[in-house]
Amino acid sequence: MALTGRAALLAALGSIPVGILEPGWTGILAVNGPLALACACDYALAAPVRRLLLTRSGDASARLGETADVTLTVTNPSRRLLRAHLRDAWPPSSWQPATETAASRHGLSVPPGERRRVTTRLRPTRRGDHHADRVTIRSYGPLRLFSRQGSHKVPWTVRVLPPFTSRKHLPSKLTRLRELDGRTSLLTRGEGTEFDSLREYVPGDDTRSIDWRATARQSAVAVRTWRPERDRHILLVLDTGRTSAGRVGDAPRLDASMDAALLLAALASRAGDRVDLLAYDRRVRALVQGRSARDVLPSVVNAMAPLEPALVETDARGLTAAVLRTAPRSSLIVLLTALDPAPVEQGLLPVLPRLTQRHTVLVASVADPHVARMAKARGDAGAVYEAAAAAQDQSERRRTAEQLRRHGVTVVDATPEVLAPTLADAYLALKAAGRL
Repeated sequence: MALTGRAALLAALGSIPVGILEPGWTGILAVNGPLALACACDYALAAPVRRLLLTRSGDASARLGETADVTLTVTNPSRRLLRAHLRDAWPPSSWQPATETAASRHGLSVPPGERRRVTTRLRPTRRGDHHADRVTIRSYGPLRLFSRQGSHKVPWTVRVLPPFTSRKHLPSKLTRLRELDGRTSLLTRGEGTEFDSLREYVPGDDTRSIDWRATARQSAVAVRTWRPERDRHILLVLDTGRTSAGRVGDAPRLDASMDAALLLAALASRAGDRVDLLAYDRRVRALVQGRSARDVLPSVVNAMAPLEPALVETDARGLTAAVLRTAPRSSLIVLLTALDPAPVEQGLLPVLPRLTQRHTVLVASVADPHVARMAKARGDAGAVYEAAAAAQDQSERRRTAEQLRRHGVTVVDATPEVLAPTLADAYLALKAAGRL
C-alpha cells in the first residue's frame, strides 16, 4: 500500500496530523475523518496486483539493429476494475539510449474478468540473448489516493542475431558463381572440375578444351565446358580468443569475422557445398554440423548470436585437433583469426602442417583501417611517429601473411567493409582453379 501524491496534497491542505508512522513507513497516518474514509474506500476499490495473470508472446529473435515486439497479456480475475501503470523491465542493452522510459511504461485499464495486451518494443544494441526482468504494476483506486504495487516474473528471451550487413554482396557473387557453374559461355578449367556440356567454339576459347571426336561428328568445332565440383566440404572456423576482442571501428573483430563467414556460408550453400561452423578458443564455443543447404544459414546465424570474445589466448593445438575431428576428410578450412605476429608464429605455424597436408586452408583477418590512415599522416613529430608505428605494423602483417603463404595457405587481409566480399572472391577463385 502506498500513499499517492494526490492524497499527500489533500492531507497537507485539509487535515490535522495526530500521529506519525513508525520508522521505515511512508505517509501520514492520522487525517481528518472524511479524508480517511475516502482513502480507505479508494484503497479497497483498487484491484489487487498479486492475483493478476500475466503471459508473454511475440518475437523470440531479431537481427541487431532491428526491433522486436514483445506482447504482455494481463488478465484481471478479480471483481474490481484494474486502473494501473505497468513497467516491463529489460536489460539496458535491450534499448537504444533515451528510449527505455517511453517504451517500457504503459497505462492499463482492465475490467473484471477481462484481459488486455500491451506491447513493448525493444531495439537491442548488442547481440546475444536478452532476458526479460520483472513486470511491476501499480494499481490505483478510482480517486487515485492510494495504490497497490507488486511485481511478477514473466520469463521471455529475445535472441539478437548478427546483422548480416554483407548480404548486399550476395547477388553479385551468385552471378559470378553461375558463370563458374557453366550457365554462361565462360569456360573454366582446372584439376578437379567436372565436365558439363559441349558447345560451339568461339574465338578466344582455350584450344585445349576442343573435343575432337565431337568435332568430327559435326560441321562445327565443339568445345567442352566445365563446372566446379559440387558437394565439397567447407568448415568455417571462428577464433574467439582474445585477439577477436580488439575493436575495429565501433565493433570487435569477431563481429566483422562473423559477417564475412555468413556471406561465405550463404554463397557456398548455393554452390552445392556442405558448410559447417566451428567456434573455438580454449574449448568449442559453437558447432554447426550436418545441416542441409536450406537450414545451414539459419543454423549458423543462430549459433553465432550468443558468441562473445573470450579474454584468453587461443589454444592452437586444441583448435587444430577440433578441426581435424570436425573435418576428417579433405575440406576447405576457412580460419577467421588475427594476423598478429606472436599468436601466428608461436601458435598457428607450428601446427599448420597438420592441416595443410590434408586440407586446403584459407586464413582471413580483419585489418584496421585506422592503421592505414596513420601510415599516411604527416605534419608534426607526433604524426610522424604514428606513421612509423603504422608502417611497422603493416610490415609485420605482410611478413606474417607471407609465412602463411609459404605453407600453401591462401591469405585474405582486408578491412571490415570489404572483408566479406574479398573472402567470397577468394572462395570463388579456389573453386575456379579446381582446388576444392
